[in-house]
Amino acid sequence: MYNLNPVTIAIIAVNVIVSLKGFDDRLFFEKYKFNVGSIRRGEQIRMFSSGFLHVDTTHLLFNMLTLYFFANAVIFALGQLNFIIIYVASLVFGNLLSLYFHKEEYWYSAVGASGAVTGILYAAILIRPEMNLYMFFVPIPIPGYIFGIGYLLYSIYGMKNRIGNIGHDAHFGGAVGGYVVTLMLMPSLFKTDLGHIGLLAIPIIILFVLYKTGKLH
Repeated sequence: MYNLNPVTIAIIAVNVIVSLKGFDDRLFFEKYKFNVGSIRRGEQIRMFSSGFLHVDTTHLLFNMLTLYFFANAVIFALGQLNFIIIYVASLVFGNLLSLYFHKEEYWYSAVGASGAVTGILYAAILIRPEMNLYMFFVPIPIPGYIFGIGYLLYSIYGMKNRIGNIGHDAHFGGAVGGYVVTLMLMPSLFKTDLGHIGLLAIPIIILFVLYKTGKLH
């Protein structure tokens, strides 16, 4: 068991309270979800509020469990304030990337803390690339940096092929936000772990190349 930091508890609590409100109040859910048309009409609050709404309890539970497992690694290394900065920056960056790729799809909507949580996950991997992750369907531990690279490559695949009802672009944007902000807050990593920084940048470079060559969509 992990000892939860008060900041992590507070973020989980806000997610649970806002999500439960959204489950019971459809007007509330519709007012604060990510929606391209509404955001382009000036409702910028949705860029932030949508990160605390969820589709259902399974969606909420999965995101909060992921946050639970990786929050401490970031807080121990960077402190509570920087953890909050990474969380919020990843949430917003994920939605910004989603808005950019769907800017002409006025009907496009999304909710969830996935972008923010993915940013925390990527920050934790960047700080501790040697950490081992265990997946339900893989009986052996996976090095954190291998998981990070694989996750973002899958996100690119999901973005390119529109796989499932999943915001792959928000996941990717959140991870990039976590990656960039963590390096800004902890530049010493460039001296101690430049190799892993370079490896974790590979999916970001691939996405950029695919976009520039028009092969993303």
